[in-house]
Amino acid sequence: MAAEAAGGKYRSTVSKSKDPSGLLISVIRTLSTSDDVEDRESEKGRLEEAYEKCDRDLDELIVQHYTELTTAIRTYQSITERITNSRNKIKQVKENLLSCKMLLHCKRDELRKLWIEGIEHKHVLNLLDEIENIKQVPQKLEQCMASKHYLSATDMLVSAVESLEGPLLQVEGLSDLRLELHSKKMNLHLVLIDELHRHLYIRSTSRVVQRNKEKGRVSSLIKDASPVPLIDVTNLPTPRKFLDTSQFSTPGSSSAREMNLQDIKEDLESDPEENSTLFMGILIKGLAKLKKIPETVKAIKERLEQELQQIVKRSTTQVADSGYQRGENLTVENQPRLLLELLELLFDKFNAVATAHSVVLGYLQDTVVAPLTQQDDVKLYDMADVWVKIQDVLQVRSFYRYGAVLMWNNRSEK
Repeated sequence: MAAEAAGGKYRSTVSKSKDPSGLLISVIRTLSTSDDVEDRESEKGRLEEAYEKCDRDLDELIVQHYTELTTAIRTYQSITERITNSRNKIKQVKENLLSCKMLLHCKRDELRKLWIEGIEHKHVLNLLDEIENIKQVPQKLEQCMASKHYLSATDMLVSAVESLEGPLLQVEGLSDLRLELHSKKMNLHLVLIDELHRHLYIRSTSRVVQRNKEKGRVSSLIKDASPVPLIDVTNLPTPRKFLDTSQFSTPGSSSAREMNLQDIKEDLESDPEENSTLFMGILIKGLAKLKKIPETVKAIKERLEQELQQIVKRSTTQVADSGYQRGENLTVENQPRLLLELLELLFDKFNAVATAHSVVLGYLQDTVVAPLTQQDDVKLYDMADVWVKIQDVLQVRSFYRYGAVLMWNNRSEK
């Protein structure tokens, strides 16, 4: 009982102080303040009894929780071993990193040399691939030109010339190819300008002739023909009033070009000339990439009157041939009707030409606004210039004599 009381006393003291050192200080104070040896022996006995009681309690707890204690000890040992192994591995990794750092520092110049050589080899491989592609440009260019895919041909040629005059300038083995492609580039814009004029004046007017044939205008005129008095050309309006643009504007002609030049793409699988409006846009875009817009505008202005005169000649020949096939003689009675037929044909053709010019002019304006030509001083023409030239070509008094003589010569040759 005394041991239990002593143990309870010391346990209560420990629980109150929450610190084992407090109990030790209390025991030392008690022993030092004791009056005689008996009190100290009594205190010592209580301490021994409390110790024995705690030892027995500990043994009982160990017996009761032996399995848990064993598991905890083993787990602790395992964790300790893992921590120790991890520390050893980390130490080894640090040592290896230091060793690698020292080795890399020693091999730094050699590694840098190898890195530079790798970059150089990669650049050389890219140049070799580029050279191989450029060698195939003439053949591909010929194929594109034959199929009239001019935008692809222009892109290919411009890119090849830029490479030959840039990164590959020092390659002596490409000098002949460089001269060949440069010459093709200098002449490509002439081909594009000729194609543009063909669509402006021939392709556009050919559709007019086709429409007239489908409508059967000529046949209807023959069926309804009646003696027509001579036309007094002195009473006809002046050429400028006679060709007022408002009289011949086609409905919807202002919206003939619905696509912006930047949005034009070339379809390599279809006929490039199937859509004349799109094809003219492709030609203008190619000329812009060649930076030949000023030359294009100059050529259009210089050839405008000549092309219009050729339309008059072709139309005169067509009307003369049509009259000859109908068995009509170039008599005074037939001349007014033939002249009327010729004028109607010319009006339709000139109106188609003007519409085509409006489309081309819209594309040209896009090249000035868009960063394609990089030339801000390009002076374009306008539709007034086109109509003025049309009116100059279509002079009624001289035109009547010119048309009559040409038709007579055409009949005489046959």
